[in-house]
Amino acid sequence: MPDYKQFPLADTAEGLTEADILNWHVKPGDTVAVNQIVVEIETAKAAVELPIPWAGVVTELHVEPGQTVEVGTPILTIDVDPGGAAAPSAPAPSAAAAAPEPAAEEEMKPLVGYGSKTVVTQRRARKGAAPAAAPAAAVATPATPSAPVEAPRGGYVPLAKPPVRKLAKDLGVDLHALTGTADGGVITRDDVQRAANGAAPATATSTVDAGYDPATRERRVPVKGVRKATAAAMVQSAFTAPHVTEFLTIDVTPMMELRERLKNSREFRGVKLTPLAFAAKAVCMAIKRTPDVNAVWSEETKEIVFKDYVHLGIAAATPRGLVVPKLHDADAMSLKDIAVALTELTEVAREGKTTPAAMLNGTFTISNIGVFGIDTGTPIINPGETAILALGAIRDTPWVVDGEIKVRKVMQLSLSFDHRVVDGQQGSEFLADVGALLSDPPLAITFPDRDANIPATERR
Repeated sequence: MPDYKQFPLADTAEGLTEADILNWHVKPGDTVAVNQIVVEIETAKAAVELPIPWAGVVTELHVEPGQTVEVGTPILTIDVDPGGAAAPSAPAPSAAAAAPEPAAEEEMKPLVGYGSKTVVTQRRARKGAAPAAAPAAAVATPATPSAPVEAPRGGYVPLAKPPVRKLAKDLGVDLHALTGTADGGVITRDDVQRAANGAAPATATSTVDAGYDPATRERRVPVKGVRKATAAAMVQSAFTAPHVTEFLTIDVTPMMELRERLKNSREFRGVKLTPLAFAAKAVCMAIKRTPDVNAVWSEETKEIVFKDYVHLGIAAATPRGLVVPKLHDADAMSLKDIAVALTELTEVAREGKTTPAAMLNGTFTISNIGVFGIDTGTPIINPGETAILALGAIRDTPWVVDGEIKVRKVMQLSLSFDHRVVDGQQGSEFLADVGALLSDPPLAITFPDRDANIPATERR
């Protein structure tokens, strides 16, 4: 007889309670191997691909792309013994199996890549619900696939419901070539019909949007995943940590000239060397002289915790919202190492593939708002950190040099810090150090630790 197992949504990051289903990489009837990627989900931290711990044949997908499900909810059923005796349907539950069951425990083998602990989920019976049946894994009926799911192309599976996929197949429309107009980029029937008729694709703000109300001319988009988590974190930070923001305008012409020389050198050939890389290196060097900005306030113990490492967060704008992946131990990296790591980090973030582990335990953050043509801002500190530096756009600006006005490359820096941890003196010294390193890079070779022999806790 078939042996059915249910694959529940696992906790891929500490504290995860729910996730959105983005893409299925399998369909009913597919044969899967142990640790094969079967689904991509979006958590409050990142998009994550989940492998399945069993081999077998997929019999049913319980949720559709775009749905939000709680951790522990079964999302897929698999027959792990497809070679057993075939059955048109699963056996009916016995009387004992149909007895009332106030709670059930389901044990799942650990997913590869997410630690070795056993995941146990508790499911409480709903008030007023009928007596619970036996676990669905024992009574599941193999599902008949209603429509094929496209094979991933370049790692991408279009977001569309099964009826829409079937319509696209019937009309000969390639879903990979469409941009969905519903919330989250989901492809609709209208999108497919429009493509089949040769009409221009609609924009995401058109009246075919699921959240658009023609009467009010308003569009409502549910807040989920990364954007929902970011909003909660920013509100918590803004109303918990007393923010202070300082600004500094600097001439970075020497830095830009050095950048051009290094780009043409053999060591940096093929390396994408950006102003952000210089800023990251400058921040790490300046932190050594002002470790207060790399510390954190502990509300539980009423202590200031100084970190002897720099896990540098880089704020990155992605289609799913703002994410802040980390360069772990950035203070131990060379300028070239930082440049290479930044390129990889931003590419992965924009593809929505940043792992939850890559966004944990940050100690300081840089937000490069200059790439959007913005001169300055007042960034909000990430929870669990004490300071954040915003980099403005680099512009040709009249600047006084040796008593003469010249056109120079000028940018603005803004530093927000938690005044519980960092006093005005420490914040000013740190910002001045970063500015000095960016406006005069050769200064780095003569840049000693400030009061190097005095413990960090006594420098205040």
